[in-house]
Amino acid sequence: MGDSYEQHVVLFPFMSKGHTIPLLHFARLLLLRHNTAVTVFTTPANHPFVAESLHGTTASIVVLPFPTVDGIESTDQLPSMSLFYKFATATATMQPHFEHALENEITIPRISFMVTDSFLWWTLQSATKFNVPRFAYYGMNCYSVCLCREAVFSGIFGGAQPDDELVTLTRFPWIKLCKNDFEAAFRNSDPKSDAYEFNTKVISAVGCSYGMLVNSFYELESVFVDHINEESCPKSWCVGPFCLPQHTPNVHLIPGEKPRWIEWLDEKLEEKESVVYVAFGSQAEISDEQFYEIAKGLEESMVNFLWVIRKAEWTLPDGFEERVEKRGIVVREWVDQREILMHESVEGFLSHCGWNSVLESICAGVPILAWPMMAEQHLNARMVDEEIKIGLRVETSDGSVRGFVKCEGLRKSVKELMEGEKGREGRKKVMKLADIAKNAVQEGGSSCSTLNLLFQEICTHHNELAPMSNSETTPSNNNI
Repeated sequence: MGDSYEQHVVLFPFMSKGHTIPLLHFARLLLLRHNTAVTVFTTPANHPFVAESLHGTTASIVVLPFPTVDGIESTDQLPSMSLFYKFATATATMQPHFEHALENEITIPRISFMVTDSFLWWTLQSATKFNVPRFAYYGMNCYSVCLCREAVFSGIFGGAQPDDELVTLTRFPWIKLCKNDFEAAFRNSDPKSDAYEFNTKVISAVGCSYGMLVNSFYELESVFVDHINEESCPKSWCVGPFCLPQHTPNVHLIPGEKPRWIEWLDEKLEEKESVVYVAFGSQAEISDEQFYEIAKGLEESMVNFLWVIRKAEWTLPDGFEERVEKRGIVVREWVDQREILMHESVEGFLSHCGWNSVLESICAGVPILAWPMMAEQHLNARMVDEEIKIGLRVETSDGSVRGFVKCEGLRKSVKELMEGEKGREGRKKVMKLADIAKNAVQEGGSSCSTLNLLFQEICTHHNELAPMSNSETTPSNNNI
């Protein structure tokens, strides 16, 4: 078709790095398809990050005004995650601007479908107004979605049992969960609470959407994909891992161009020493007391480690970096996590178990020491440890899933991951999954085939609808 486009996909990520990055990866995946145009919506403060991520592509970027308190436009800037619901609810102020852009600013032929973050529940109303199929993006796997639903059906939230007492799931009898596997806000049944009202809007909008887009692959969680698609609506489409199709390791050809942490990893590789990568994401809230125990545990483990610290208020013990300089490095800059995990010297990942991090670890063939802290991370940790068995959980002082981790517990867990039997078994399993993940996104693989089917189905749906506008021009990339 020359310079024209047959398909046009709109993406609208939630303003949080953990939600934005995978959809930007998905944008690049879409752009690998012939005759597919992509438009990404964002806000002024998030525009530079989005533009840099999409640099060199034909994607268009539309910036919407987002009037917020104190100028905060991303959750990683919130002084406390207790403000999350206020922030997420405020995104609805963008709805009229979003609809104005859909109607007047986008000059590509009519939109084939849109993928918007589930937290942007109000985008369903906009999609319906313009007869555009909406796919909700949860940022979760099918395993966690299933467990959330089954926890409700099994009466876990309202039961009289203690918060850490395990309850067997009715439809998945090999799985046991406790109340503490879920955030207190999610379990809140008070209809007047901000959490209840927000979650109700999100769940309702997802249920009325055309489908759910899932950053996963069928072979990883086939039982749970099948369960969702047999027992509930809308359909879930597993078309990931999003990070794989366009990923090529960074090649640093110019001397001195490599980041210092990559040079450090290279040195460890030359010394034939393995490294554990330590990162808890950009939003984890860790007390000073707990942070001290982490530092002490890593120091006493005698294991080589690369520790990424993303919050300025996290202060290391006096003399820590000097004491561990032979076998440990602390990084406070933004890093390419995939590049670190793909490095041959990295053989373990101490992680908060955000789904992006779990997937990247799987794709790199690196076993995980799971230390969940928020959101659905406790469910991801159960998946890592109990379901797909690619790692283990950190040892807490009282054995509870949200318990305090003392230095000796962390030391023991890190040693087991890097040198113990469970770590070795996890390493074997995750390396097999890495190969399966790579095959899934190749031509003929499960994820590639599912994406092709999605487009075929949407094309049929698309042709049944009246045109949204008379504009039939090619995209402009002036917004990038």
